Amino acid sequence: PEDKFSLGPCAERMAELLDCDVKLAPDCIGDDVATMVADAKEGDVIMLENTRFYKEETKNEAEFVEKLAKPFDMFVNDAFGTAHRAHASTEGVTKFLSPSVSGFLLAKELEYLDGAITSGEKPMAAIVGGSKVSSKITVLEALLDKCEKIIIGG
Repeated sequence: PEDKFSLGPCAERMAELLDCDVKLAPDCIGDDVATMVADAKEGDVIMLENTRFYKEETKNEAEFVEKLAKPFDMFVNDAFGTAHRAHASTEGVTKFLSPSVSGFLLAKELEYLDGAITSGEKPMAAIVGGSKVSSKITVLEALLDKCEKIIIGG
């Protein structure tokens, strides 16, 4: 793994924002991570190292997913910008961890989006962007009945 993709700077910044120690795990899977989690006390904050160091993350490979989920009891997704991805750390872990729930920020984003679509001014146009339109088919289908125009960008 390349140091420039390490979450070390994120752990440092989170420690500043939370005003507490944030321990950066040396990896996102493995015995060292499991030990850190098992030894954590109430109130401890641990940040896993970048899952993108593994090609299995984006491929959502079951063996990797099981290792990623193993030390944990539940999953909370609070990342609206990545919730649509079927990656190991966003979708795969939900098969191994229960409960798997949306966090408060994700719920707030969804409520805002729903309100904008159902109560927005008509006629309405939606602009949907991103590099993989195929991953947005479900969203586009849902917008067809609600928008007069849909503009797709890449």
